[in-house]
Amino acid sequence: MITKSELDKLVEKYENEDFIKDDPIQFIHKFDNKKDIEIAGFIASLLAYGSRKQFISKLDNLFEIAQNEPLNFIKNFEPEIIGDFNYRFGKPNDFISIFQILKELYNSSEGLEKLFEYGYKQNKMFEVVVDYFYARANKNVGQGFYHMIPNPRNGGAMKRMCMYLRWLVRKGPVDVGIWKFIKPSELYIPLDVHVGRVSREMGLLKRSANDFKSVIELTENLKKFCPEDPVKYDFAMFAYGVNQVKN
Repeated sequence: MITKSELDKLVEKYENEDFIKDDPIQFIHKFDNKKDIEIAGFIASLLAYGSRKQFISKLDNLFEIAQNEPLNFIKNFEPEIIGDFNYRFGKPNDFISIFQILKELYNSSEGLEKLFEYGYKQNKMFEVVVDYFYARANKNVGQGFYHMIPNPRNGGAMKRMCMYLRWLVRKGPVDVGIWKFIKPSELYIPLDVHVGRVSREMGLLKRSANDFKSVIELTENLKKFCPEDPVKYDFAMFAYGVNQVKN
């Protein structure tokens, strides 16, 4: 198994501002207003699957449509604004439904932070957030809606939601740390194919499936190295895995 000192060296090497430009987290660093940041991050996390080059290009397009004003875009959203915008599984109707739900949320409450906080206090954060969207989804949504907002009850890794929380809860050279209702020690590792492969090579994960049981196993093992901030190692493992593929 990899040692703490070896993994800490990877954190030191990879967790730096230089990584922002090639990562979907770049979109939250374009803004200073708290609600702009959390909306931009949520939208970026929805599309963060498949080819990085492709989804970052699509996100550039979407933020152009939003005139780089996420809060204003959501609070005043009308379906015709996005035209035929789509990305892989996500079709226009899927995006329209998500943005309409966010419009209702931000025009009737404090927004995503309070929704996540309410779920956290109920000890079922993912379920509360997802149920909020499912209960308000348009009848004509398709596979893309449920791919972008997956049901945690299905046992999946919830990678993109874990990643979104890492962005907003941790404070560091990359993560912005604007949400305070939950501690970094309570976050789960965002588990994707790269992190899964590298963590198994490092002896940090035994399960073969990239499911939420593996997320728990890996997070618990990382807590042995850093109980107060286990997901800081996500950045190191992901970057290490990507660089291995490049090489």
